Amino acid sequence: MTVGGRSQARREALLDAARRAVIEHGTSVRLAQVAHEAGVTSGAVLYHFPDLDQLLLEAHHAGMERFYEQRVAEVADLDDPVAALVTMIRLGLPADPTDPDVRLLCELGGSAGRNRVTATLLTSLYDRQVSLYESVLSHGRVDGSFTLAQPGRIVARNLVALEDAYGYRIVARHPTIGYPEAVQLVLDYARLATGHPLDAPLP
Repeated sequence: MTVGGRSQARREALLDAARRAVIEHGTSVRLAQVAHEAGVTSGAVLYHFPDLDQLLLEAHHAGMERFYEQRVAEVADLDDPVAALVTMIRLGLPADPTDPDVRLLCELGGSAGRNRVTATLLTSLYDRQVSLYESVLSHGRVDGSFTLAQPGRIVARNLVALEDAYGYRIVARHPTIGYPEAVQLVLDYARLATGHPLDAPLP
C-alpha cells in the first residue's frame, strides 16, 4: 500500500472510530474518546484531523450517506417502479437494533435542536430521500402502476417519516416491532397511498 493509501485508510478508520464514539458517548464526544475507539493517541487523531469538529462533521456525513447512496445504487437499474418502491422501503430500515448508522442518526437527531450544522445535515438527508421516493412514485404514476391517493411529495414525506419512526423503534428494541414488522407497516401505508398491493416476499 502506498503512503497515500495508508493515510486514506487511517482517515477512514478514524471516521469509523468517531462514529462509534458518538454512538457510545453522544454528540458531545471528546477527542480522547475518539482516540480510545481508534486505539491510537489523541495526537495521532489530530495529525489526520487537526480540527475535532471537522472530523465529527465528516463522520456524521459519511454515516448518513448510506441511506441515500445505497438506495440510489440499488434502484438505478430497476425499470419496475413497484420493485423500486419495495426495495427502497426495505433498505430504509435497520435490520437489527445494533445497526450503527441508524444508532448514529438517532444520536444526531437528539442534538439537532441545539446544533445548526447537525440540523442542516439531517434536513438535507431527509429532503434527498424524499426526492428519491418522489421520483419512484412519479414513475409509477406515469406508467399506470400507481394511483396516488395524495400528491407524490406528501406520500414521499410520509414514507421517510415512517422509516425514521420505525427505525427508532427497532433500535430502541421495541418488543413487537423488528425489521419484518416495520417493513410490513411501511408497506401497508404505501399500499394505501399507491393503490397497489406491492406483493413481494421479505428477504
